[in-house]
Amino acid sequence: MTAHWAHVTISYGLVLGGFAALAVATMARLGAARRRLDALDPRARRMQDRT
Repeated sequence: MTAHWAHVTISYGLVLGGFAALAVATMARLGAARRRLDALDPRARRMQDRT
């Protein structure tokens, strides 16, 4: 493998790793937002009280 293709392979790996990190961070933020919304939404508490 030439040095060029080694750099191309490493670059692709870094890009894919970066996108994977962004996806994980997005899922974590989405989960935190859902938990906060559940805690702050008065309608959700009323629905839980009825069941």
